[in-house]
This record gives sequence, structure tokens and C-alpha cells, in this order.
Amino acid sequence: MGTTSSLRIDDDLYDAAKAAGSAASRSAAQQIAHWALIGREMELSHTVSARDIADVLAGKARYDDLTPHRQAVVRAEWTEQIESATESLDFESEFTAEGRSYVESDEHGNVEWSNHR
Repeated sequence: MGTTSSLRIDDDLYDAAKAAGSAASRSAAQQIAHWALIGREMELSHTVSARDIADVLAGKARYDDLTPHRQAVVRAEWTEQIESATESLDFESEFTAEGRSYVESDEHGNVEWSNHR
């Protein structure tokens, strides 16, 4: 993910982001970033139908049937969902709790072993 910057927003927008974010397991800041990403893609396309995008995300329509601009918005949404899902993963805790061994590498590529058996 990129760098972060401070931004002042209206209390109502923050409250809405907090509520919407909790439903999607996002913080208010993550929800606002999500809305900004989707909004940017929609503004750039000038032809995006929010309904079409929602239908693809809900599995009611095919991604391949969308125009390239609409596909870009769907990809942005999928990227957000994948990042959110991977940020919440904690295999170390999960494997430790299950008594499972695992191997991982540090930021320099050095292999670290853990044996919990």
C-alpha cells in the first residue's frame, strides 16, 4: 500500500464511513479510502453503472460482459477486498494455536523455522 496523508473530513462522512466500514470489516479510514478508489475509477470512466458493478460483485452478472472501464472499477473493488482479507490473516497465531509447524521468510528472504510440535 502507498503512503498516508492526513485529511479533514466532515463528521457525518466519518460516521457514515465508520458504519459502512464495520459492516465490511474496515476501519473508517479504510472505508473512506475504498470509497475514494471506487469514486476515482467511476469518474475516470464516465460510463460506469454502479448497478452493473454491484451485480458483478454479487455474482449476478459476468465480468467479461462489462466494458473495459467497468472492469477497471470491479478490479479496484476486488483489489480492496483481497487486501482487506490478507491484512486480517494471522497464520502464525493460527498455526501456533493448532500446534502446527511452519516456515516463513523475513523481509530479507531469510528462512525462519518454527516447530510447535
